[in-house]
Amino acid sequence: MHHHAYRFVAGMLILPIALYAVFVVSPNVQAVLLSFTDWSGYSDTQSFVGVANYTELFGDDTFWTALRNNAVLLLVLPLVTIGVALLLAYLLTVGGARRGAVGTAVRGAALYRAVYFFPYLLSIAVIAVLWQQAYNPRGGLVPKTLGAVGIDPPADGLLGSPDTALLAVIAVAVWHAVGFYVVLFCAGLDAIPRSVFEAAAIDGAGRLTVFFRVALPLLWDNVQVAFVYLGIIALDFFAVVNIMTPHPETTGGATEVIAHYLFTTAFSGDANPRYGYASAIGVVLFFLTLTLAATLLRVTRRERVEY
Repeated sequence: MHHHAYRFVAGMLILPIALYAVFVVSPNVQAVLLSFTDWSGYSDTQSFVGVANYTELFGDDTFWTALRNNAVLLLVLPLVTIGVALLLAYLLTVGGARRGAVGTAVRGAALYRAVYFFPYLLSIAVIAVLWQQAYNPRGGLVPKTLGAVGIDPPADGLLGSPDTALLAVIAVAVWHAVGFYVVLFCAGLDAIPRSVFEAAAIDGAGRLTVFFRVALPLLWDNVQVAFVYLGIIALDFFAVVNIMTPHPETTGGATEVIAHYLFTTAFSGDANPRYGYASAIGVVLFFLTLTLAATLLRVTRRERVEY
C-alpha cells in the first residue's frame, strides 16, 4: 500500500519538477556557465576566460557604487516600510481603545485598510511613471508642495540631485509597499484574542508597552517574513530605478543598483554588449540574495510565542 502511495506522489511531482528544472534551474546553471566566458550575446562563438569576469567585477567602481546603494536600500527600505506599516496596523486594529472597549479597532478601519492597500494594486511601472511626473522640477506636485511650505527643492529636481535622488526613489518604494504590510499586520493582530490586550490594560500597561511587549512578539512571524521579502526587493530594485532614473550616471551613480547595472551591461545597445560579464553580475546578485535571505531568517528567528 505504501509503495502505491509513493508511486502516486512521485507521478504527481514529475511534471512540476520537470517544469521547475527547465524554467528555473536550467537558466541559472546556464548563467553560471556564461559568466566564465566572453560571450557578447550575439556571436556564435564564445571563449572560456575563467574567473576574469569576476576579477574585473570586483575592481569595477560602478559595481561597488551599485552595491553601496543596495546596502542603503537594505538598511532603509525594510526598516521604514515595516515601521510605518506596524504603526498604522496597530493604530487601526488596537488603537481604537476607549474606556470599556480595550483593544478595539478604530471606526472605519476597513476603509482605511482599503485606502492604504490601493497603491499596491497598481503596477510598479505605473507607480514609477506617476511619481516621475510628480517629482518633475517643472511644475511637479512634489516641488510645488515643497515650495509652498518654504523648502526650495534642488534646481535639477529631487531625482536629478545626487543628494536626494536615492531617497526620492526609496520614498516611492515605501509608499507603494506599505499598504500591503498594513493589511498583513492587521490580519496578524486580528488573530490575537482581545482578552490578551484586555489583560495587559488591566495590569496597567500603556499603549507603547502593549505594542512592544504584547503585539510585536505575537506578530513576529509576520515581521520576519516582511524583512526577508523587503530585503529581496531592496537587492533587486530594478523597475523603479530603470523608469524613474534610467541614466544614473547623470547623478554620479546616486541611484545605480546591481540589477540595473546588470541590465545596462547586457542590453545597453552599445556595439559591444557583454553578456558574459553581465552573467557574472547576475551570479553575484544571486548569491547575495541567497545569503541575505538565510541571514535574515537566522537573525530574526525567535522562539514562537503562544497565546
